[in-house]
Amino acid sequence: MASWQTQSSSGASHPRLTVTNIEKKAEEKLRFQIELEFVQSLANPHYLNFLAQRGTFKDSKFVNYLHYLQYWKEPQYAKCLKYPQCLYLLDLLQYEVFRKELVNTQCAKFIDDQQLLHWQHYQRKRTKLINNEHEKHQSQPSQGQQTSATSNSASGSINK
Repeated sequence: MASWQTQSSSGASHPRLTVTNIEKKAEEKLRFQIELEFVQSLANPHYLNFLAQRGTFKDSKFVNYLHYLQYWKEPQYAKCLKYPQCLYLLDLLQYEVFRKELVNTQCAKFIDDQQLLHWQHYQRKRTKLINNEHEKHQSQPSQGQQTSATSNSASGSINK
């Protein structure tokens, strides 16, 4: 195994870096990327249907792997996910009944439809909330205008 040692201009040596440490870091990064991609693929109900029809969910090693992947629910990992609904489906995959139902194409179609409806409803609801907040801020006079209007009415009553 190759290794090297670095020295600063002052001659002090730094901790030894070995090729095995570098390879280990590269392997960890690759494993992270592979598991990230796989966990996110679980958000696709048609892929789950594909796996179920090929009997993948009957393999106890694969079921154990699905159980292992639940660490993705921890915040430091979950923040890396682009499709967070995969975590919900990962939870459902822990149940044998759900894994068996995924063989049915209609089950995958139903899940897909529900996801689409959720996204559509979420987008409309979010847009409505944003518009309401925008209108609320537009209808309120700014703080400076409110203060000057109050002081003008107070000084007018004193002058009378």
